[in-house]
Amino acid sequence: MRKLYWLVLPLLVMILISCGVKEKSATKEFEGLLKGEFSKNEPGGIVLVQKDSKIIFLKGYGVSDIKTKEKITPDTIFNTGSISKTFVANAILILQEEKLLSVKDPLYKYFPDFENKEIAKKIRIEHLLSHTSGLPDLRDVENNRDYYLTAKDKENFEPLKKVKSLLFEPGERFEYSNPAYNGLALIIEKITGRRWQDFVIAEIFKPAGMTHSVITDGSFPDKGVAHAYVYANIKGKKKFKEYDYGEFPTFAAAGNGGIWCSVLDLAKYELAIRNHVFLSKESIEKSRTVFRPENWKDSVPPKIGYAWFIKEKNAKDNKYGVKIVYHTGSQGGFRAFFISIPEKGIIFIGLFNRPVKIFSKIMDKGLEILKKHNWLEPRNEL
Repeated sequence: MRKLYWLVLPLLVMILISCGVKEKSATKEFEGLLKGEFSKNEPGGIVLVQKDSKIIFLKGYGVSDIKTKEKITPDTIFNTGSISKTFVANAILILQEEKLLSVKDPLYKYFPDFENKEIAKKIRIEHLLSHTSGLPDLRDVENNRDYYLTAKDKENFEPLKKVKSLLFEPGERFEYSNPAYNGLALIIEKITGRRWQDFVIAEIFKPAGMTHSVITDGSFPDKGVAHAYVYANIKGKKKFKEYDYGEFPTFAAAGNGGIWCSVLDLAKYELAIRNHVFLSKESIEKSRTVFRPENWKDSVPPKIGYAWFIKEKNAKDNKYGVKIVYHTGSQGGFRAFFISIPEKGIIFIGLFNRPVKIFSKIMDKGLEILKKHNWLEPRNEL
């Protein structure tokens, strides 16, 4: 045994040294990728790269509030935009596991007040989850901005009940829908008899250990959160102007974009998903498998599961050779991306409180850096 120990020890040391060098090289490249994009006294963001439970890169840039000059830190809470939809989808799946609903249930079961009842009878919950319902967005936000500044989930979903015809038959193709997720949030409330926000906090936030996360409930969660900004011409000068709750319509409609998290909490969320903390392995795999309706008619293949967008391992537009699960978010001045590569243990998240010119580049180049430094290779089993 002693002889075996001395034979294996050098190999273990070499592996550990190699991992350390690899981490330093990757960190340096991520630093270079983001260098010069953010100024220290302006709105910025934070980026995290994690392998399993180990953080490879984590750095905040700029301030969370122009007035207070508070710096962005790993505990700063950002609005995650449409990444919120994944929480709503998981809440629906929790209810399905509890046998309180089925994703095959027709919309009519929960909204019998649809004017066209036949439409409500053929749209299923899974169509809302996968943005394949065919429901048109009948909200006239531009002409009713003042109304939609405070309109919550119910008010945002209500116009859809008046639909007379669909954009396409449910399941035939993909059409992204924000109000569909307002409807899903309302279904959670109808079944549980409580605010859907409370259900997500109890069933997802707490089991996942997400202590730096909140959810919009009409009012703006204004303590300990970042404010969002956009560039605007103010008295002939280009300056940052606040653009979040109170300025951006539909912000109060939380089912489609009301989750606020720190970057570390989002990493905890992903680990809880992988470890089946609040959902079974079967439900997670189903949600992260491309939904392929039998009546699909679009020339473009489906690309989404239950909320999650998916790049399959062998897809033509996937140059990384691994399955990528992701979602982005954009609301007011907030921007966000959430990328998971479960089979390699990778978590890659960016949260920003301003529009970012190189938003797509950060995601693409970040994955290229990970591939270059072999982080997308199989895990080392010691």
